[in-house]
Amino acid sequence: MMKTFFDIPENVPNTPLLDKISDPSELRKLSKKELLVLADELREFLIYSVSQSGGHFGAGLGVIEITLALHYIFNTPEDNLVWDVGHQSYPHKIITGRKERISSIRSKDGLHPFTNIEESEYDAFGAGHSSTSISAVLGMAVAQPNKQHVAIIGDGAMTAGMAYEALAHAGSIDSNILVVLNDNSMSISKNTGGFSNYLAKIWASKFYTSIRESGKTALRFIPSAKDFAKRAETHFKGMFTPGTLFEELGFNYIGPMDGHNLKEMLRTLETLKSVKGPKFLHLITKKGKGFAPAEKNPIGFHALNKIEKTKRKSNGIKYSSVFGSWLCNQLENENDNLIAITPAMSEGSGMNEFAEKYPNNFFDVAIAEQHSMTFAAGLAKEGKKPVLAIYSTFLQRAYDQLIHDVALQKLDVTLAIDRAGFVGGDGATHAGIFDVAFLRCVPNMIIMSPSNEDECWKMLSTGYNYNGPAAIRYPRGEGPGEEIIKNSECLEIGRAKIVHENDSKIVIFSFGNTFDLAEEISNELDTSLVDMRFIKPLDENLIERFANKCDHIISIEENTISGGAGSAVNEFLSSIGFAKKLKIIGIPDEFPIVGDQADQREAAGLTKIQILENLSEELNLEKINKKVSA
Repeated sequence: MMKTFFDIPENVPNTPLLDKISDPSELRKLSKKELLVLADELREFLIYSVSQSGGHFGAGLGVIEITLALHYIFNTPEDNLVWDVGHQSYPHKIITGRKERISSIRSKDGLHPFTNIEESEYDAFGAGHSSTSISAVLGMAVAQPNKQHVAIIGDGAMTAGMAYEALAHAGSIDSNILVVLNDNSMSISKNTGGFSNYLAKIWASKFYTSIRESGKTALRFIPSAKDFAKRAETHFKGMFTPGTLFEELGFNYIGPMDGHNLKEMLRTLETLKSVKGPKFLHLITKKGKGFAPAEKNPIGFHALNKIEKTKRKSNGIKYSSVFGSWLCNQLENENDNLIAITPAMSEGSGMNEFAEKYPNNFFDVAIAEQHSMTFAAGLAKEGKKPVLAIYSTFLQRAYDQLIHDVALQKLDVTLAIDRAGFVGGDGATHAGIFDVAFLRCVPNMIIMSPSNEDECWKMLSTGYNYNGPAAIRYPRGEGPGEEIIKNSECLEIGRAKIVHENDSKIVIFSFGNTFDLAEEISNELDTSLVDMRFIKPLDENLIERFANKCDHIISIEENTISGGAGSAVNEFLSSIGFAKKLKIIGIPDEFPIVGDQADQREAAGLTKIQILENLSEELNLEKINKKVSA
């Protein structure tokens, strides 16, 4: 009987069986009865360890039994297990030799938050963005047909078109892969679950699979009879299970089964291991399984923050909350043309209140970034005012749609780009450091980046009222604490804000959330300071004026130097003959480290001390400042 835990352990739990598991080969020495005990120990240890480190929580609890069953049946790491996204990979990390380091996950020099091929041979493929596992596994199976290849994908990730593209391809070439669907959406109703599980047992049995495969062999020379038998089987199964789609794609569908019934999963996986061709195992799980508070509130326990002994003092409000408040305020003060859209990021983007108040004006399209962009384009074409809230890192997935469906047609779509810049614990896969580079080159776009909460509000209004595609990129976390003046004031397109100007021969151009840092450096060096506000279009008149006045121009941004805002300034200065005056400070040509945002900024050289040392060496600022002060 599975244990249910009600509280987070205060101390490291006693896990004698788990302590013996240094790799999956040790796991395979255990009896089936011992595996059940191990599942309880692993679940309790996971609850404790995530509370110490922070990180994704509910998904891992839901795949304890799946993880043990897969590593028990398959010969990992020789066989490939590919975990989609990676939210569900914590138990996998624990039993593959990383138990003692699991509390370091998401921190500097610690474990990666997702699977990573450089971290462990058991991490068959790197993950972070969803819906990639089936494509990766299919490629592996084609390259190494004699090995076992398994993709473990969640029901949320299955909403993405990429997953179905891979399924269609796998079925068409009769590849030898297994897709395990971890379905925790409770989409299968209770009244059909029992019968479905009964049928699943039959169809997963060696008797059924042998009959099915031998029947195919016997009928291969009689096409009409073979087609009839296939249609009859599909029709019968389709009456009772959701597997008809997968069967039509060429998969041998098994399920739905209880993803927490370890005994049945072991039996089923042992059978499927010997079945050739593409196979699809549908498992029903419960997010947060075994931890009562998480079972009751799976959304709230999707992730846990690290337990801190002292609470950090908060100065401002989260930029996502600014956006959510702006949405509600905007609709309250206009007609209902505003349509808010998110690809499965409602809570993270601060949209829950809007969704509750204005359900007819809100669409969560699931993990479908490409669709969300073109959906917004369609709305705009017919006179609506769509606002698409999307994380910077996931905007990458909708780039073609942005160019082809929005910008090319000059459609009125507002992009609220959250998590722009460093995001902390999720590491390189979630870093929002490329959007400026790939947005800047798109015609008909305007791009803004706020330095505080009030600026963010005004930029959202500016983008919304601009007749064309507009992007407002803002960082993860809290602003500096600037009071928001809730009005409909819009900024003048392309106009920067001079914060202070003096006789210094140095000026600093700050883009977005680097403003506080830029201000500290400006005060230290006694320079002029400009909040640029707009990345596209640039305030070219202002730039040219300072280029004529100053010997040195310094641009600071939390985006890649390559193709970033500073590059835009450089392009303009080159066109007027002043390129040598510019020093660009931003993120170098490398992926961010795992760690919190402060760690990532330090690694990129974006701290006050690092920048001052850099500038002093390159620009000989000491002599310049002495000359200015004289």
